[in-house]
Amino acid sequence: GITGSFHYGLQISIINSPAEYIQSFIRETWLKRFGSSPSAQMTTFMWSFIVSVYSIGGLLGSSSAGYLSVRFGRKKAMLLANIPALLGAALMGFSRLCGSFEMIIAGRLLSGVCGGLAQNIHIMYAGECAPRKLRGLIAVTASVSIATGKFVAFTLGLREVLGVEALWPVLLAANAVPALVQLFTLPFFPDSPRYLLIDQKDKEGCI
Repeated sequence: GITGSFHYGLQISIINSPAEYIQSFIRETWLKRFGSSPSAQMTTFMWSFIVSVYSIGGLLGSSSAGYLSVRFGRKKAMLLANIPALLGAALMGFSRLCGSFEMIIAGRLLSGVCGGLAQNIHIMYAGECAPRKLRGLIAVTASVSIATGKFVAFTLGLREVLGVEALWPVLLAANAVPALVQLFTLPFFPDSPRYLLIDQKDKEGCI
């Protein structure tokens, strides 16, 4: 769950670093397709849509978090959240190679879905699994993970790291790393006792 919140913080900040490169990519792609450069208003519109579509995905993910957490359980729902994260990373990572800025839009949308799911289910899962004495401390891990994700995003976006024109697709695909970490580590964690007792009626499993 921590890696899911880390992914959220990473994704909401990482798009700011390669802004000029992505806008240049939009203009180049448009010129190749239609034989003329897009207007400044169109470039600004496409860039604004790339930035804001993450929030639309977050709304979709947040809206479905309650249903998925009951239908599949907290742990499995967080595992399912890795699917849109990895798909989104792949789309954004290969967007330049395929010459499609629409892939960035789709990737941001899917990443938003993951962020919306991870944010809601992480707090739910952590709060239900934590011992009573540590419940407050565990609940804070969501905020700490988001802040850490933002810090890492700004660090990776430096020109000395990945913030150069040749590497901006790699920078956008970096959110696959926390998703993979969660995908490989979360299966070893137990499911929520509250989910097992109330939703599954599994008293023995809860104990």
